[in-house]
Amino acid sequence: MIFLKNDYSLGCHPAVLQALVDSNMELHDGYCEDDYCRKAADRIRQLVKCPEADVHFIPGGTLMNLTALAALLLRPHWSVISADSGHICVHETGAIEATGHKINHVKTVDGKLRPEDIEEVLIFHEDEHYVLPKAIYISDSTETGLIYTKEELMALRACCNKHGLYIYLDGARLPMALSSKKNDVKFTDLPEICDAFYLGGTKCGAMFGEALVVVNDELKEDMRFLIKQRGGLLAKGRLMGVQFDALLEGGRYLDLGDHAVRMATQLAEGIKAKGYEFYVPQEANMVFAMFPKEQAEFLATKVMFETYPVVTETHQCIRLVTSWGTTQEEVDAFLALI
Repeated sequence: MIFLKNDYSLGCHPAVLQALVDSNMELHDGYCEDDYCRKAADRIRQLVKCPEADVHFIPGGTLMNLTALAALLLRPHWSVISADSGHICVHETGAIEATGHKINHVKTVDGKLRPEDIEEVLIFHEDEHYVLPKAIYISDSTETGLIYTKEELMALRACCNKHGLYIYLDGARLPMALSSKKNDVKFTDLPEICDAFYLGGTKCGAMFGEALVVVNDELKEDMRFLIKQRGGLLAKGRLMGVQFDALLEGGRYLDLGDHAVRMATQLAEGIKAKGYEFYVPQEANMVFAMFPKEQAEFLATKVMFETYPVVTETHQCIRLVTSWGTTQEEVDAFLALI
């Protein structure tokens, strides 16, 4: 089977695995208070050029979003605004709302949140009879594989400044977004735009783990308490520090994202050359292609992928995802099938 189902099923990049092996028998303090986590945190602060940022390592994406939004939504009547396709809306089993915080989800044309979407929510949440939106949730890349331009992010920042809202950016696929040909955002732009954001590890070459970067001083207090309360303060936290230290060595983090995007671009160009259409344009490492239903069924016998809930009378959308480990042979084999 050709594997194009997701970008997290491989174990980890060999350099990351070697770093874990090399440090395996070392003894360090627990709960991310070790030299590896301190070194990796320093690397991240240098990467984003924000020396005053707090950096925390959390095992997974859902736990990351749950914990970070707990810091942003400290009062029980505060809510978060998200595109209706946002990960916190559709892929996290209602984790945020299970804590008592409402998600104000808005229908968007392509999965990207825009200032007018925020304004529309605020118009209908004007007094104490409603929840009070206090933050927005965005991801780069989005669940539809699209990226934000710097102009779009700065417009969101201006809107949030106007209304006193925090911005939280889910960076599960951040190196892929920043490697897109259409991208003009840099790591160093993120502290200017976001109050908090994270660098993904699980989908970006690590065995597991994500790195939360907290920029806004209002959100820094008691963060380790929030992480511990939600089960994210890993006793063997150094395992995440080791991995991020290896990922950030010599520009490897962006290189792995770039590889995933190049493989996806080849897929998209090959599919387009055969005359097929797309649900959304390919910008990062996900391809949403429309195939005749019979052909989609045939491909499912040869390729591991996920169908996307966009169906016409004759066509089915399938989602193809490339990763840091996707090979040229896999891409060529898929294109040969069609």
